[in-house]
Amino acid sequence: ELSDIAHRIVAPGKGILAADESTGSIAKRLQSIGTENTEENRRFYRQLLLTADDRVNPCIGGVILFHETLYQKADDGRPFPQVIKSKGGVVGIKVDKGVVPLAGTNGETTTQGLDGLSERCAQYKKDGADFAKWRCVLKIGEHTPSA
Repeated sequence: ELSDIAHRIVAPGKGILAADESTGSIAKRLQSIGTENTEENRRFYRQLLLTADDRVNPCIGGVILFHETLYQKADDGRPFPQVIKSKGGVVGIKVDKGVVPLAGTNGETTTQGLDGLSERCAQYKKDGADFAKWRCVLKIGEHTPSA
């Protein structure tokens, strides 16, 4: 199953649509167009991405979603994962819980979310996710990352 998912994501001409903006990140996008950051406006914005012109379908192998998005629905009542799968895409989910400063370092960060990861992944799988994304931010420099 994993091999099939990976091949579908990276098939010739395909890529990943990263639609996993956090509530805070999407707020900046909405603010830039004078729109209030409400759950309904975030759902509508994401619906626009996921129901765009079908001519983009051959280019998208997978879509990474934010937790909130996995459980939102299109205007026609279909959950967003079903919308993605109906277009031939695979559904990904962001599973890390963001980065925080790492004490005692020169501005480095660490990623949160290992606690409960196995349980979250199992639930996300049941809820329609096919793969997961984990983000780790490394500061690269003369003295970083630290040992």
